[in-house]
This record gives sequence, C-alpha cells and structure tokens, in this order.
Amino acid sequence: MARKDERIKVMTILYQVETYENAKIEYDLDSIIKENTNNKTEFAKNFVTGVLNNKEELDTLGNNYLENWTVQRLDRLGRIIYEMGLYELKNMDTPKNVTINESVELAKNYASPELSKMINASLDKYKKELES
Repeated sequence: MARKDERIKVMTILYQVETYENAKIEYDLDSIIKENTNNKTEFAKNFVTGVLNNKEELDTLGNNYLENWTVQRLDRLGRIIYEMGLYELKNMDTPKNVTINESVELAKNYASPELSKMINASLDKYKKELES
C-alpha cells in the first residue's frame, strides 16, 4: 500500500476513534486498525497510536504555529490532518516536504482549500523551526 493511501487510512481510523469517543462507544483500537488496513501495515498502526498517545502535546504544539486561530477551532477532520502532519514532522523519518505536501493534499481533498493553506503555512513554520 502506498504511503499516500496509508495516510488516508490513518486519517479514517483517527476520525473513527474520535467519533466513538465522542459518543462514548467502547472500541478496540487494534480491531479498528485491522478493519481499515487489513493488518498489512505497521506504518498505519504506529502512526495512529503515535497521534493518539501524543494528542494533547500535538494540540499545544500546533497552537504555536497557527496565526489568529487555535487547534480547537479547526473542524474535526482538519484538526486530525493537522495533528497527523505535526506528529509526522516531529517523530517520523518521512522527508519534511513530503509530510507537508501530503497533509496539504489531505486537507484539499477532505476538508477545504482554505484549511489546506493554513496547514501548509503552519507546518512550514514548524519545519523551519525543526531545521534551525
């Protein structure tokens, strides 16, 4: 499975988990991951668990790079995409420009062009800080 497709799966899983949590529905994370990936990718599993385990830290970090906005004000899917981008920049070996481009494409395709611009600018600021 291509990484682009895996990111879509990760986004879907994170959205599903949050939907269950908001509705106070019990779930098994491993089962959700298996359902969505056919258990073929460690990338997706590590990505999902990394974002979920660091959500609070990612939201705090993300607020530092949004201008006149907060992570909490982003719609659910936009916030998930932004958290994924932040996590991948900070913790994964993916080339940083690839991470940003993939996050922007997810936002364009699943959220809005306006959000994709915000994500692009914010992740780019964070990337520059990481590289300095």
